[in-house]
Amino acid sequence: MDFQLNDIQEMIQKTFQDFSEKEVKPQAEAIDANKEFPMELFKKVGDLGFFGMRYPKDAGGTELDVVSYSLAVMKLAKGSLSLAAACTMQSLMGTFFLYKFGDDEVKGYFKQALDGEKIGGICMTEPDAGSDLFGIRTKAKVMDDHYILSGQKTWVTSAPVADFFTVFAKTDNHEKLSIFFVPTHLNGVHIGKSIEKLGVRGSVTSEVAFDEVKLPKNYLLGEIGGGTESMKEILAEIRIMTGALAIGVAEAAFEEAVEYAKTRKQFGRPIGKFQAVRLKMADMAVQLETARHYVFYAASLSDQNLPRQKESMIAKLYASECANDICDKTSRIFASYGYAMEYPIQRFLRDARFTLIGGGTSEILGINIGKELGL
Repeated sequence: MDFQLNDIQEMIQKTFQDFSEKEVKPQAEAIDANKEFPMELFKKVGDLGFFGMRYPKDAGGTELDVVSYSLAVMKLAKGSLSLAAACTMQSLMGTFFLYKFGDDEVKGYFKQALDGEKIGGICMTEPDAGSDLFGIRTKAKVMDDHYILSGQKTWVTSAPVADFFTVFAKTDNHEKLSIFFVPTHLNGVHIGKSIEKLGVRGSVTSEVAFDEVKLPKNYLLGEIGGGTESMKEILAEIRIMTGALAIGVAEAAFEEAVEYAKTRKQFGRPIGKFQAVRLKMADMAVQLETARHYVFYAASLSDQNLPRQKESMIAKLYASECANDICDKTSRIFASYGYAMEYPIQRFLRDARFTLIGGGTSEILGINIGKELGL
C-alpha cells in the first residue's frame, strides 16, 4: 500500500507540528507540574478544528480521514500527552454518541463541543467494572416520561471541567448497556474527588456519582440495550488513536535521546559514538518506525471501511508497549539526568504508562487478538 501522505495530510501534520512546538511544548512542564486542565490550549486546539476532524461538514466538522486525525494526535501528544489525552476524549468518545443519536437539544451541546466551548466526558469505568463492561452496575430506571439514573463511575477523564457526560448504564430488566446524555448541571450529578495520577496529570480525572438524576426521554442516545453495539462502531478508532498518542510521546523521547547522544561527552567523545548507545538508539528507531507505520496501516483500513478490529488492536498494543520501552531506553541513555525532574524524560516515562491502559490493556488485547486468530 502507499504510505505517502497526500497534500491535505501533509498540511495537517505541519499545522499540528508547528502548534505543538510553538504553543504546547513550552507549557508542557507547567501543565504536568500544576496538575491543571490546560483550558487555554484546549480552546486553541478547538480553533484549529481538531474536535471536528472526524465529523461531516454538515454537522460542523471538517470531515477528514483517520490518517489525518492520527497525524494530528501524534503531534499534540509529542508536545503534551496531558493535552492530547483531553483533546482526543473530546474529539471522539466524548462527542460521538451525541452526533450519532442526539436530537436538536443534544446536538446543541455537540456543536459547542466542536468549538471547544463545552467539554464532554464518557462514563464507563466503575469501581468494580473496568475491562469487564458487563459488570457495570449503574442503572437507569424507566419511568413513564423520564429515566432515573443512579450509580458510581470512576476514572472519568475531564470530569472536573465537564459540561456533559455520555453515560453507560443498564436499564430495568435489561442486562445490555444503554447510553445516556447527562449535562453536569442536573440535580444529583456529583463530581467526586480528583484522582492523583502518575502521569498525564493535566488531563484531570475524577470520580462521578449519579444520585437519582432525572433524565428526559430524549436523553437516551440510541435504543435501550444498544450501547455495546454502538461502542463497537468507534472501538477501532479509539485503539488507533491511542496508538497515535503513544507514538507522539515516544517521538518526543526519541528526539531528546538523539540530541543528548550527540552532545553529551564521556571519555572524550559523544556517547552516541559508543556501540552500546548506538544499539539502543537503533532499537528505538526500529520500534518507532514500525509502530508508526502499523498505526497508519490500521488507520488506512478504517478510511477504506475495511475490517480492522484485529489490526487496530495490534496497532494499539504494539505502539503502547514500544512507547514505554523507548521512554525507558531514553531514561537509561540520560542516566542520572533521566532521573532528574528538571529534564522532561521523567515526564515522558510517567505519561507513557497511560497508553498501556486506554483502549484496552495489553493483556485484554492479547486475549482478543488470540480470539481473532481462532484460538
